[in-house]
Amino acid sequence: MQGFPFACPGMSIGLLGGSFDPAHQGHAHITGEALKRIGLDRVWWLVSPGNPLKARQPAPMAERMARARAVMDDPRVVVSDLEARLGTRFTAQTLRRLTALYPGVRFVWLMGADNLVQFDRWQDWEWIMRNVPIGVFARPGSRLAALGARAAEEYARFRLPGPSARLLPFRKAPAWCFLDVPMVDISSSAIRARGEWRAGA
Repeated sequence: MQGFPFACPGMSIGLLGGSFDPAHQGHAHITGEALKRIGLDRVWWLVSPGNPLKARQPAPMAERMARARAVMDDPRVVVSDLEARLGTRFTAQTLRRLTALYPGVRFVWLMGADNLVQFDRWQDWEWIMRNVPIGVFARPGSRLAALGARAAEEYARFRLPGPSARLLPFRKAPAWCFLDVPMVDISSSAIRARGEWRAGA
């Protein structure tokens, strides 16, 4: 499939989605920890056309993709515009398409703890929990809120302990793991607020 990342059956692929507006060392840090602690073969950064939960739309895709590639220079990481190619707007839609397009590939959804806090607002969030293992990474100020989130409480019995994170790609969903990694206190919104990133900059 031209323009689509390569993966063959049996590979473990982490998926980190977002607007990456802009990509920063926090994204790179989570990705490095995911490769190491979950034992992933690859991580795909899914640079989204836009976030349905945000009124403000991001900088042009080409600029965000270029920045992401500059931030994450690792041959195991693929920066992709898959969602634009697939025409999907929501994570559940994207995951449905990817699991159909890549049979036998073990996908793991990756996200920061701040996303777990409002995960139950995502479209078809329970379908995601029941169909794709999830790795959740500690984020400054979000640990307690994340572990008390609706998704965390309702699926508490499916949580793997941190030291067992390498089992995540091999577990049938629902399965999730909270990884208490060293935290990098940086965010895309803070970078934009400081005026260090804007469309055309």
